[in-house]
Amino acid sequence: MKLTGIFDQTTNFLKKALDLRVRKQQVISSNIANSDTPGYIPARMEFEGNLQNAIGGSGVKLAKTQSGHIGADDDLAAMGVTIVRESRGINIGDRNEVSVEEEMVHMAENQILYEATVQALNKKFGLLKYIVQDGR
Repeated sequence: MKLTGIFDQTTNFLKKALDLRVRKQQVISSNIANSDTPGYIPARMEFEGNLQNAIGGSGVKLAKTQSGHIGADDDLAAMGVTIVRESRGINIGDRNEVSVEEEMVHMAENQILYEATVQALNKKFGLLKYIVQDGR
């Protein structure tokens, strides 16, 4: 296992996952804030699909073999994160396409996933604390 200081690759991955969740929360909050803006088309932050495509469900271990691959030191833009605005063709009233109820569902889902990531990071830090205290 390659160590980066006292943190391993899993810790760095969890940090990036938290960064992505925070950014997604900002996009959702922006949609809700613009729910009364005429003609506003809600934004979607997409990265889960790119992650699933990268994993492929085949059990293949991912490794950085080329400079273009995602590694522990790459920024969020290099992780396949895209902000998408696609009109659903709603032509009623002020043509605002934000569904506050839908955005609240996205926000709740993102919050749950954020909290799960924080719990995983807390477990990693708990193990580190256990090691530092010499198993006590």
